[in-house]
Order: sequence, then structure tokens, then C-alpha cells
Amino acid sequence: MSAAPIKVLVIDDEPPIRKLLRMGLSTQGYEILEASNGKIGLELLAQDPALIILDLGLPDIQGHELLRMIRGRNDSVPVIVLSSRGDEVGKVQALDLGADDYLTKPFGMDELLARMRAALRHQLQVHGERPVFRSGDLSVDLVRRIVKVGDKDVKLSPKEYELLRVLVQHAGKVLTHRFLLKELWDELTDAQYLRVYVRQVRQKIEADPERPQFVLTETGIGYRLRAPD
Repeated sequence: MSAAPIKVLVIDDEPPIRKLLRMGLSTQGYEILEASNGKIGLELLAQDPALIILDLGLPDIQGHELLRMIRGRNDSVPVIVLSSRGDEVGKVQALDLGADDYLTKPFGMDELLARMRAALRHQLQVHGERPVFRSGDLSVDLVRRIVKVGDKDVKLSPKEYELLRVLVQHAGKVLTHRFLLKELWDELTDAQYLRVYVRQVRQKIEADPERPQFVLTETGIGYRLRAPD
């Protein structure tokens, strides 16, 4: 018996976008559920999609409000939001409300598929965190707290390690400045503190800290650790 196809719920009011996603994702073996507005999208949640692609600009329910409603009914299904170019505030708000990732229209199908794979992989890891994370030459042993680049041990301060650990636990996912600040400090702190620690971690794990391969900047939004191999 072959495995059942993975269901993807697409909530977007633009027929050309839905057609593009239907054609592109179907060829990759995904089963597509389509909703032209938020109301239909909420109804289709009953079919237990494995992943949701959500346009923030819907005609009936404001995108962030719909995301809040989705999270109220299902707090674990991965959600990738689609937004207009330059809407950094909207992207940050969506990520803080529980979206897993975002894409800016227009987007490439290969990039969408890669983000979907990362989001689905991350969800699987949430319930059974792998003791050793590997991405390229970087390895992080979460049990023994050992960080290596190639065969070389990397010495991190406690706060640097905590930053890397949080990034590892959400590898492939965009983490906002606000999320990271809340995870690493008891009270919200100036994002400049975060930038200092990111820079220090990059100095220790990146071959070229000015052109990072592991800890990637999402301009105006936050950071993303390269997905595991």
C-alpha cells in the first residue's frame, strides 16, 4: 500500500494563485484543499490538513485574525503565510501569532516546496527532538551540549549556547526578534542585545561571519537557522 498523500490547505482569494499552487503541488504528490476565503478555510480545517498556505489579504476575514482563529482550533499545524512585498510589519505579526514561515509574492515554486518540507520536518521534530542536529559542517549535540564545526569543538558562552539551542529547536523556521528576546531574556530587551549575540555566535561557527551560511538574517524580521541535512 502506498502512503496517503499529504493534504495541503490553500486559503487564497486569487484564482491564478490557487491554480498555480494546485498544479505545482499536485505534481509533487500533495493533495490540495482550496478555499477562496477565510470562512471556507475554517470549514476545511475539519479535514485535518498537514499544512496550510495562507494569504494574508483575504476579502472576508483579516489574515492575522484568521491565523489567530486557526491557532485556536489547531496549535500545531504548520502555516506558511503569503504576503505582499515590503509588508515586514505584517510578516512579523503573523510569525508572532504562530505562523511557521512566510513567502513574499511573487514566489518560486521550488522555494515554496523547500519551505514546506522544512515546516513539515520541524513539526515532526517538535515531539521527538533529535539529540544531535546537523547542517553542513555544523553539529550540535543537545544532550551533551557539544557544538562542532567539522572536527573542531566550538566554545560558546551560556547565553550564546542558549541562542543556538533555540535556533536549532526551530531550524528552518523564521524566528522574530521579539520571540528570541522572550526566549533568552526574562524581560523584553533592546534587539541590539540579540544582534550582539548573533554576531558572536557567527564569529565562532561561520567560515565567513560576513556571509553566514548557518545563522541567516531575515531583514527587519529576525533570524533563521539553516534547515538540517
